Amino acid sequence: MSYGPNPWQQAHWDWRAAGNFVCGGAGSGLLAFTALSGARGPAAMLLLLGGLSLVGLGLLCVWLEIGRPLRALHVFFNPRTSWMTREGFVALLLFAAGLAAAAGAGGLAWVTWVTWATWVTALLALAFVYCQGRILKASRGIPAWREPAIVPLIVATGLAEGGGLFLLTHPLHGLGTQAMMAAFAAALMVRWLAWLSYRRRLATGAAPRALAQLDRAGAVLQTFGTYLAFALVAPAGIGLVGGSVAGLLAALAGLAAAVTGAWLKYTLITRAAYNQGFALAHLPVRGARL
Repeated sequence: MSYGPNPWQQAHWDWRAAGNFVCGGAGSGLLAFTALSGARGPAAMLLLLGGLSLVGLGLLCVWLEIGRPLRALHVFFNPRTSWMTREGFVALLLFAAGLAAAAGAGGLAWVTWVTWATWVTALLALAFVYCQGRILKASRGIPAWREPAIVPLIVATGLAEGGGLFLLTHPLHGLGTQAMMAAFAAALMVRWLAWLSYRRRLATGAAPRALAQLDRAGAVLQTFGTYLAFALVAPAGIGLVGGSVAGLLAALAGLAAAVTGAWLKYTLITRAAYNQGFALAHLPVRGARL
């Protein structure tokens, strides 16, 4: 690693930091799709616990990255200025609401408060993934992160990944209806538009090596995670095919969307995170007054 006017790749956040964004975003998206599907009973319980487990796995990755893990509680000390602190508080509320909803869904009788708890969990999940986007935006020294368009990209990617996981697990819960496939297709399109906006705004603001890494991951995202995924889910979504064939196509589309979204975020955190280098607005010149 060399320091100077040329951009260099940051080495503080590695795969463990990327794991928080990958798992946390996908888990949040899965919780949102669970609420949207109106799942009940054991299916709802399993989906809620699955989403919470992914969020928890992401937070575990962050804890493993901390140089002094026993000081992890310090993250709660700066709610006024730190988006990491806000993410931590939202995570506490998310697990409280999610576990309550899962416990209620696992009961023998469905009660109204479980529906409300599920929707509260979904809203907190969206707040959690929004905090993740703001964490990246607050990193001023890395152009690929500080771009404001990173926030909608992270949120949209989380929703698309979560929708992909929802359809991937369709054989387990049987809730992959045409309406949910349409919601998944909409999430794919929103993510695609968010990516195009982000990449266009970043065109002149990041190091060429960072842009090259992003373009490779973006090409995979568009080809397999958008076009192919949409082509797979469309026949099932509009009723051209049904039964096990529709479920298989939807599951493959979900897998493509989830994997490519995870790869994009992994690339963004670990491979495209080039510092801007030293920026001097005014260079001193001998004999000249500033």
